[in-house]
Amino acid sequence: MTTGEWEVGRELPALRQWTWPFGPARSPSAFVFRALRASDQLAGVLALGGALIIRNLDALPHGVAEFLALRITVEKFLLVVVFAICWNRAFHWLGLYRRWRTDTPAEELARVAAAVSLGTLPTLAFRLFSVTGSFTLETVALFWALAIPTVLAARWLVRALAAPVSGRRREVLIVGSGPRAQALCRLLRGQDGAAGAASLIGFVDSFDGPVESANLPRQLGTLAELEAVLMRRVVDEVLIALPIKSCYERIQEAIHTCERLGVQSTYLADIFEPSLGRVGYEQPAFRTVKVVQDDFHLVIKRVIDLVGAAFGLMVLAPLLLVIAALIKLNGPGPVLFTQRRYGFNKRLFSMIKFRTMVPDAEARQADLEEMNEAQGPVFKIARDPRVTPLGRFLRASSLDELPQLWNVLKGEMSLVGPRPLPVRDVGHFSEGWLMRRFSMPPGLTCLWQISGRSEIGFERWVQLDLEYIDHWSLRLDGLILLKTIPAVLRGTGAR
Repeated sequence: MTTGEWEVGRELPALRQWTWPFGPARSPSAFVFRALRASDQLAGVLALGGALIIRNLDALPHGVAEFLALRITVEKFLLVVVFAICWNRAFHWLGLYRRWRTDTPAEELARVAAAVSLGTLPTLAFRLFSVTGSFTLETVALFWALAIPTVLAARWLVRALAAPVSGRRREVLIVGSGPRAQALCRLLRGQDGAAGAASLIGFVDSFDGPVESANLPRQLGTLAELEAVLMRRVVDEVLIALPIKSCYERIQEAIHTCERLGVQSTYLADIFEPSLGRVGYEQPAFRTVKVVQDDFHLVIKRVIDLVGAAFGLMVLAPLLLVIAALIKLNGPGPVLFTQRRYGFNKRLFSMIKFRTMVPDAEARQADLEEMNEAQGPVFKIARDPRVTPLGRFLRASSLDELPQLWNVLKGEMSLVGPRPLPVRDVGHFSEGWLMRRFSMPPGLTCLWQISGRSEIGFERWVQLDLEYIDHWSLRLDGLILLKTIPAVLRGTGAR
């Protein structure tokens, strides 16, 4: 298995990555770069205001009022605009918004420090408009010192909120093997050949023959086999590097396949090959086809998840302890049951539940396959003999799901999203379109949960999941959460 390769029922290998003290670095999406631009600007403003206040504590509020007065005249307003533009361009020039690059902490620190140093230069002009002398060279130096940690902290916060999924590198598959594909491979791997912001799992092309190039990863199949590859491997993004003039229909086919399976695809924007010049593959040269909404609403959703899960665990702590004690007194076996489930982009994670079955329930499932009452690839039995009497009550009341608040807090799940499926069920998937349900993080509750759960068929279940993905909004999440309470109290379809 190559790095990032995935087979049904097998876990991803550990990936080489660097970490901040607060957790692993994540390969950003296009939206994260927009958020980073905004956070860098906000961090600059906060550091500038903080430096001015600290240097003029003895003159408050006069010193701050004098600084705010800089915005009264047109020329002073333009000065602030010039500062904001120079600040942004400095970060851009230093390569801090290149999508396919993830620096080590030391490299990012050096780039941020250099960008802050360039962005600080325009603040020297503020001294010309400081009538009372509240904005001095010492203030500029303090601003520089405050800006670096403020920018780094803001960047960490953006990554933590905008990328709730585990901190693995993005798994990237390339379509094509020509000069464009090889150039992309060099870009993703970095100038020194080391792993960059993405992990190349391989490539597919329209032919199945040997390709002589040290730049390309291993070939995983032909373009006709793209759907099969996406079904059995973790793929965060497909980069289409086929020449548009001669492969237009094959590019369309690849994009439609990715859409059907819920995988983000990106293709090169340039249409014609230049006759003399070289094509540079930087971020503006890409066009991305997204299959789910990707904007600041996802950050708000993650904040709601964090607050909701933390609040829920604190408030429900006494109830959780009571349930744990009852399970322990009810018989031998662990209190919690963990099972490998498929989450966002088909990544495996350990989902936690209160144990509701006998300790050897997993080993006995193969003997009960003939009793399966559910349609499709899922496994459900109304009167499962493995369920304990206490477990039957916990399932009917959905109290067995409460420990999954910890999965939400860790970023493996969300409060609302398609329910995570076991390895056994996903292993029985035979159609690619079923995989689109993994294009959003799994949730504690969903449309299926409030629509009858096990009383509805598998196809309708997946349709509800896809409806949620296609029409997702914060309002829809709120409605589902509100409707979950009466649905749980009724216990309809709980097994």
